[in-house]
Amino acid sequence: MEHIFIMFEYLVPRAPDAIIALMQQAKADPNPDKIDLGVGVYKDDSGETTIMKAVKLAEKQLWESETTKSYVGIRGYEGFRHGMLDMMLGGEDGKIDSALLNRTASSQAAGGSGALRLGAEIIKSAAPDATVWVSTPTWANHIPLISSAGLKMEKYPYYNRETLGVDFDDMIAHLEKKAKPGDVVVLHGCCHNPTGADLSPAQWDRVADFMLEKQLTPFVDLAYFGLGRGMAEDTYGLRKVVEICPEVVIAASCSKNFAMYKERVGLVAIVCQDDKTAEIARTQLGATQRKIISMPPDHGARLVSNILGDAKLRKIWVDELTDMRERMRDLRRQLSEALNVQGGETIAAAVKDQNGMFSTLPLSVAQAQKLRSDYSIYMTDSGRINIAGANSENIPRLADAILAVL
Repeated sequence: MEHIFIMFEYLVPRAPDAIIALMQQAKADPNPDKIDLGVGVYKDDSGETTIMKAVKLAEKQLWESETTKSYVGIRGYEGFRHGMLDMMLGGEDGKIDSALLNRTASSQAAGGSGALRLGAEIIKSAAPDATVWVSTPTWANHIPLISSAGLKMEKYPYYNRETLGVDFDDMIAHLEKKAKPGDVVVLHGCCHNPTGADLSPAQWDRVADFMLEKQLTPFVDLAYFGLGRGMAEDTYGLRKVVEICPEVVIAASCSKNFAMYKERVGLVAIVCQDDKTAEIARTQLGATQRKIISMPPDHGARLVSNILGDAKLRKIWVDELTDMRERMRDLRRQLSEALNVQGGETIAAAVKDQNGMFSTLPLSVAQAQKLRSDYSIYMTDSGRINIAGANSENIPRLADAILAVL
């Protein structure tokens, strides 16, 4: 029999994603007292990722009013795009300045990840020789997502695992020495993933001026806004760089603050120096979206738009988001108090001061593995924890286990 060419026999096995593997390991653990601090989703006290009431109500409205399932457009629904820009960059009246809107190209994206990829593709088209700088550490998928567009990636120092804070002077000094005009710097707008250590307002002021002086383009990843210290506080850095820098790339996600993970709702925005450039960027966003996924999904984006555009629904959402944020801040306070013993003072202070869902503890790989094997406490080998995976009942046991392995 003549040999038949089999294409897929040449595929090489790939290691499973570390977070997904950790999630599966935790799920398989029969210990009823296990604590899963690995996967990056918000959980309530019962360990469930429930649907927000505002989302449920918006879905009911949409079900009653929607008349077609036809394509919405290559850059998505305008109401969603403008609503998101209003929320992130709006003035005292809640609306984005018309001049800023005119020089901002935007597109709906398949989640925050899709927004990052679209942004990377536009950067590649505009400046193929640019280097994209990411923090050390950064979200594990930043480098695969952005580099897959063909861009060169480098790292800048950010998190000090001894002080558990931002190495701001080292960050600026490194970029001053290594980054060249035209390079791009990825900045976590708030709730830094995986460390929870954010830039202060004063540091954001310095970063914005530095980007302008050095002729670097900020690429702001705003995946968790509203879950740190408040909507105004969490968008301070983004607003500052948009105010100072002529060009900014923004990737925003609705997965966390609307708890719509599987709906894959995101926005990419390209702030340009003038209206003419923005119009060109709009055509580029449309063409890029077309070649990647053709048309963006609409359901989740329409829900976000309905919530933001309806005063009653928006208030319900803001109240729910506030409850989520305050619960995580309270869990941080509880864990900090439980860790605040001799030898744990630095960790205790850092956990309390950090923002959002994540903190990176100064644990070795062996210590993280010991927490899994001996205590059924699941976190990444880097020591990253999702504080929302804990609750008031298991915080004492979590603190005791951390101190034991330290």
